[in-house]
Amino acid sequence: MHADPLPELGFYGLPGHTDTPADLLTECRDAERIGLGACFISERFNVKEASALTGAACAVTGTIGVATSVTNHNTRHPLVTAAWATTLHRLSGGRFSLGLGRGFDPLFSAIGLKPITMAQIEDHVGLLRRLWKGETILGHDGPAGTYPFLRLDERFDEDIPVMLAALGPKTMTWGGRVFDGVMLHTFFSDQALRECVDRIRGGAEAAGRDPSSVRVWAVLAVLDEDVFRSERGSGLAEPARLKMLVGRMGTYLQAYGDALVAVNGWDPKVLADFRAAPQVQEVRGSIDAVATMAQLEAIAELIPEEWLAASAVGSSAHIASRIEDQLAAGADGVILHASTPSQLAAAVDAYRTIRPADRYAGRSTNPGR
Repeated sequence: MHADPLPELGFYGLPGHTDTPADLLTECRDAERIGLGACFISERFNVKEASALTGAACAVTGTIGVATSVTNHNTRHPLVTAAWATTLHRLSGGRFSLGLGRGFDPLFSAIGLKPITMAQIEDHVGLLRRLWKGETILGHDGPAGTYPFLRLDERFDEDIPVMLAALGPKTMTWGGRVFDGVMLHTFFSDQALRECVDRIRGGAEAAGRDPSSVRVWAVLAVLDEDVFRSERGSGLAEPARLKMLVGRMGTYLQAYGDALVAVNGWDPKVLADFRAAPQVQEVRGSIDAVATMAQLEAIAELIPEEWLAASAVGSSAHIASRIEDQLAAGADGVILHASTPSQLAAAVDAYRTIRPADRYAGRSTNPGR
């Protein structure tokens, strides 16, 4: 039996590193059972390829929305991306959203791709939207590339939301101007979240759009300590915290800590010291994927508690209140990160007890709509 879906709550499928992508199928079924509204799927170049995972998520669900969060436009030809999105749009009955982001420049350089610019993404999105409306595009030469001929099907008239993952202030303003939805980042303080929402709404208004039409998603790292204690025994909530919070934060600081520190107004010297520390230097790869428990314990001492506090760690009731904090700060929805749907069930139940029944009446579970 499925609970009534909560369109304002989503979860990250396969959070962080995984070796078993089939776990996503169970996660999606569990999410639908407890009433989570949407599944957000990130991409890594290992066993987390986005088109395969989103197809699987759409196939095993009937109500929840499914979105990439995120993929990069430069790894697929626009016809491939447009056809993939249309296929999932129809396969799911309109539950799919395409989430795009700028990615990680050093990785693109290493694999022979050029860094992504905002102009490229905007041009690419324009091509997709035209293709979804059945247009034939001849002689396109723009930031996204040169394409002599692009067409899917002249009969198409598809309405597929496109969302943006935003981290920097300029990107947020641009997201409000161009996209149907904007996904923020894990470990934003409540004050940073308010400022980000204001930038997104301001970008939409400056472009002559209805600011409320852009769906803004906050991302909240969640660890229900009661669930972990009951699942794994007393004392095992701390290893979970190290893996799910410290490991995740450490990986973000490795990759794009400068932007995360800037948006929160944190001390950049702490970030520089973190990156230079032997405890971090000895980890050969993403911290959340390869660090041992001993390494995570050492790395935890390098991260200020204030930084990790931009999360929801504690009882189910506390997590429910932290979800409310995100919505009160202006977010339209909250993506619950780090935990699986089965680990989120008690917190979702607690949230239902404080949620106004008619708050999101009639809203689609498609996260970009």
